[in-house]
Amino acid sequence: MVFQVIWNNVKANERAHVCFCVVGIVGCLMIYGVLQERIMVEPYGSGDNAETFKYSLFLVLCNRLTSCFVAVISLIGNGKLSEIKPVAPIYTYAAVSLSNVVATTCQYEALKYVSFPVQTLGKCAKMLPVMIWGILILAKRYGVKDFGMAFLITAGCTLFLLTGEVKSKVAANMWDSSVYGLALMLGYLGFDGFTSTFQDKLFKGYQMTTYNQILYTTLCSSLLSLFGLFSSGQLPLAFSFITRHPEALWNVIYLSLSATIGALFISYTIKTFGSLVFATIMTTRQFLSILLSCLLFAHPLSIGQWAGTIFVFGTLYYQSFSKSSKHHSNGGAVVAKGGPDKTSGRGL
Repeated sequence: MVFQVIWNNVKANERAHVCFCVVGIVGCLMIYGVLQERIMVEPYGSGDNAETFKYSLFLVLCNRLTSCFVAVISLIGNGKLSEIKPVAPIYTYAAVSLSNVVATTCQYEALKYVSFPVQTLGKCAKMLPVMIWGILILAKRYGVKDFGMAFLITAGCTLFLLTGEVKSKVAANMWDSSVYGLALMLGYLGFDGFTSTFQDKLFKGYQMTTYNQILYTTLCSSLLSLFGLFSSGQLPLAFSFITRHPEALWNVIYLSLSATIGALFISYTIKTFGSLVFATIMTTRQFLSILLSCLLFAHPLSIGQWAGTIFVFGTLYYQSFSKSSKHHSNGGAVVAKGGPDKTSGRGL
């Protein structure tokens, strides 16, 4: 009862309501970022027993199983049992799941070769592959300004890469960081862009809800991840690792929970305030994640890298605010579209 009164007061005050969403998204996803780096980069154990976690697909599996469970509970709790049935052919969910699993695995694996700030800033460059997939799959058209923004963001990321240290602490050498790390980031950008575009196509082609798509894409992702772990022989190795280092298991659980809760905050924010507010929050979250990583894990950034970071986020903020001004000039209505960011929080 007390909680309901507090929640009603928060919803009645727009600033408090927005702050609630900001704290939820930024808090969950910053925890997610810290745990991601802790699991993949920092060793568990000490001395001769020190070892790093190497099983990215196991993280994907735990993440997707948690999201799948939450989707089922949400549908049952809201009395929407009819939405548990698939509303699109299973292969369409599987196509999204496959690209999502590959993209997320590339994201985790990249941390073996490049630093977390490089990985996080690199995610900002996904605007260009999303546009390319949009042209190829949805026959979308983009203006000169859109391509200009994509070019500026890519230029900022390039400046970051060329002016300072980019190697992960666990990378064997700079060659691995430059070749394998950047190849994995390009893989992430390409497959994540496809995931976004195909999810958008599913929403437009079928009358499906957010939780319906979360349920079946995460279910397919879980099966694909499980198949990958079995076929590569990594599943018993991952279990053996967390048996030796129970702390790793708790880190994986907290990682999955923070990603899933963050995805719920993302869905709620877009539904309530629109995609522009969400884009601004996510830009802030990415910048803060880089700062937090530099503080916690001692990533020194050069002047050129700070300039590239400011260049990228300055462009993203300009893009958000220019779109906001355009919406206000068109009557002030900000409509949240049923797009990829409303689903399972892929691309975190």
